[in-house]
Formats: sequence, C-alpha cells, structure tokens
Amino acid sequence: MNAPPRIVAHLDMDAFFASVELLRYPELCGLPVVVGGWHPHQPVTETDPATGVTRRRFARLRDYAGRGVATTATYEARELGVHSAMPLMKAARLAPDAVLLPADFEQYRRYSRLFKEAARTIAPRIEDRGIDEIYLDLTEEVAPNIDSPDDAWWCAREVATTLKRVVRSATGLTCSIGLAPNKLLAKLASELDKPDGLTVITEAEIASRIWPLPARRLNGVGPKTNARLESLGIRTIGELADADAAWLVANFGASYGRWLHQVSQGRDDREVEVFSEPKSISRETTFDRDMHPVRDRAELGRIFTELCEQLGHDLQRRHYAGRTIGVKLRFEDFRTVTRVHTLEAPIMEPHAIRLAAGMCLKRVTLDRRIRLLGVRADSLTPISES
Repeated sequence: MNAPPRIVAHLDMDAFFASVELLRYPELCGLPVVVGGWHPHQPVTETDPATGVTRRRFARLRDYAGRGVATTATYEARELGVHSAMPLMKAARLAPDAVLLPADFEQYRRYSRLFKEAARTIAPRIEDRGIDEIYLDLTEEVAPNIDSPDDAWWCAREVATTLKRVVRSATGLTCSIGLAPNKLLAKLASELDKPDGLTVITEAEIASRIWPLPARRLNGVGPKTNARLESLGIRTIGELADADAAWLVANFGASYGRWLHQVSQGRDDREVEVFSEPKSISRETTFDRDMHPVRDRAELGRIFTELCEQLGHDLQRRHYAGRTIGVKLRFEDFRTVTRVHTLEAPIMEPHAIRLAAGMCLKRVTLDRRIRLLGVRADSLTPISES
C-alpha cells in the first residue's frame, strides 16, 4: 500500500467563552449574549417576595457605559453584527437588548484544559494554539486502520467524529473540526461549517472550496493587506492564486509576496508542533475608565496584586519560573511604558512576583491616568513537577 496522506485536524471550540457562560446560565441559550468588560455587570439573583420564585437578572448592553471591548459573543449576537474586539459601546448600538456578561478567565482556562485533555486521549500529537483551539496530526491514528490511501479521509472523519464526542462529553461544549493535508487548509476548513461542524478539504478541492473565499480569510492577511489587495483588484483567494508571483513580490516585498503566492495555492509545509517552550507568560487588564494614580491608588494596588497572583498561579500550573519580571502601563493618551527587572534566580511565587513588579513600577512616572496595567514573566525556566 502507498503511504497514507498527511492528515491535519484543526479543532476550534465554538464561541468558546460565551458557550462556557451558557453552561452556567442555561436560560440564556438562544439569546444574543456578549461577554466582555469589567465586573459591575455581574448577574443579580432576585427572589419574588409574593411567590418565592428566584430568578437571575442580567445586565443589557444598552445600559453599558465604559471603554471595554467584547471578548466574544454568541452566534445570535454575531448575527446582529457584534464580534470579538468590538468596543462594547458600539456593540450596544447594534444589539442594545443583548445580555452582557463579565469574562471569567479562570473558568475558561479550566474548560480549555478539559477539552485538550479529552482530545489528547484520542490523538496525542497536539499543537496548542491558545485557549480555544488546537492542531492535531492524525496521520498515525489513520494509517493502521486503512487498506488503501483512498480510505484515509473516511477514516479521518471517523477519528474526528470521536474527537467531537469526547470533547462534548468532557465539557458539555461543541467544537468544529477541519480536516486537510496541512494546517493552513485545516484552519480554513474548521471555519466553514460552524457551529458543531466537521469539514474535509483535500488538495483536489482547493479550487472549488478555497479559492472562492475572500482573501481576508487567510490567516496572516490582516485589514491593511486586505485593503491593499482590494485596491489592486484582488478580492478572493482564487484571484490571489492567479496573480503572478513576481508581481506579488513587487507589491508586497520578497518574503510576504512569496508567502501570499504559496498560501493562495493551498501550500503549507509547517509541522504540527507537539511542544514548544513559551517565551513569556503575562497577565494584563484594560480598565473601563481611566484610573487616577492618586485617587484610585487603593483600587490600582488591589488589581496590581491580583495580576501578580494570577501570573504566579499561571507559572506554577505550567511548571515555569521567570527570571525577568516586567510591568506594562498604557496611559490615557495611549502612551505605553514598560519596565523590567532581572533577578539572580527565577521565581514563580506570587509574593515574590509582586515585590519584583513593584520595583519596576517605582521606575515609572505616574503623572497621568492609566487605562491598562499588566505584569509579565520572561526568561522562563522549566520546573520539575516532582
């Protein structure tokens, strides 16, 4: 038998943060829900004194005032035009009656661990791409179960169906999976049939299924590049594939031009990286209102300590210690300042991180309101679990 084709899966959790919230608040299923902002819009539990019936009252987008952004939204909210990273004030104009929930990243990280652990029981060759998505190399899972290469995609679909089932069983959440010969196509495939989709794209289907898509769907084509492509008359991936490679290089530079030509043809030689060392681990928050360094000093101190504690817990959970601790501040005029402090030995304890970050903070002139605050650990060292 000839060698089976390389089979890569991209597993993407459906509206992940919002879906986790719907597990907690099932009465919101089917409604437009937006997750984002800071703590004041927590749901409130109320009891009717006449009937004794207890119910939850949720904040609505129309009542929001602040500078927060949407972290995610349910598909019902997306149909109204709301999307992640959209300012909540703008989202309120599009969907004023949508429910607004605060983000709970501790809960999202918990469910992230659950779905990745479940997936690893079926296909251990996993590349972690963030809190809600992974790549999986299914080639070794498929090869022993086929008689000919023609059976590979049918078998891969069976493996992907099992992956969806174990993820649902472990978390109560749905995911969408794309199957393809490489990571580029697998990611595109996972986005074609959301939510709860399972899509296969082979090399023979690139022209019919990938080329009609907008060029902006390519991971790596941002708004500026897309606008530039459109100004040159290129709107679809197929039109990009028809463009001469030398012309792309002339317009976008040697490296990026060659990359555009390659990905438009559906080519991607990247391996599924089963493990890669993180370069840094950080925690930061953007405030709903600018915080005054004097009048809001107590609140800023509390948040700063919480960020250091969260960073310490992240390091301990992932079994790393950091030798360089840094702080990041963005002021009301959008000026961003960073300061770092390198220690003699790496640390992971929240108290030690707070002390080191505090030394960094003392080197910042706090003469204007603050809109963002963050802490970071660099120069990471793996720590044994024993």
